[in-house]
Amino acid sequence: MERDQGWVHLLQQKMPDTTIVNGSVSGETSAGGLRRLPGLLKSVQPKLVLIELGGNDGLRGFSPKQLKTNLAEMIRLSKQAGAKVLLSEVMVPPNYGPRYAQIFTQVYQDLAKEHQVTLMPFFMTDIAIHPDLMQADGIHPNQAAQAQIADFVQPWLLDTQPTPL
Repeated sequence: MERDQGWVHLLQQKMPDTTIVNGSVSGETSAGGLRRLPGLLKSVQPKLVLIELGGNDGLRGFSPKQLKTNLAEMIRLSKQAGAKVLLSEVMVPPNYGPRYAQIFTQVYQDLAKEHQVTLMPFFMTDIAIHPDLMQADGIHPNQAAQAQIADFVQPWLLDTQPTPL
């Protein structure tokens, strides 16, 4: 799928008075995102950072403890740069076992509480149950799902917007 067909591009079209910078990289883990974040914060100087990472950590069976450490540092760096943070919950498929899935999901709830940031529910919850909205891998949303994701994310961004001075 081309970048101009994705939900971030569609969201930008819905919010023309807001500059949205897509800092995502396909296949990124929280460690990779953390490595890239300082440069993005410096070059973009965002007012709001949406952190939606961890799915690839979970798919690779990485430690939820390390995920939490990486995301906590991303939250800290974003706040230190003067940005509000919106943290997106991420879940792993049930085949990883209920214990791992519960510990993994708890990471996001704990971080939101500990760092006093808004937690956006996992946007895939209502999409993953519709095979016509999923790629053949059953994990990633297809092009048909992108507008639905943009519609889901938009009110969370609006509600988390920094107050103008």
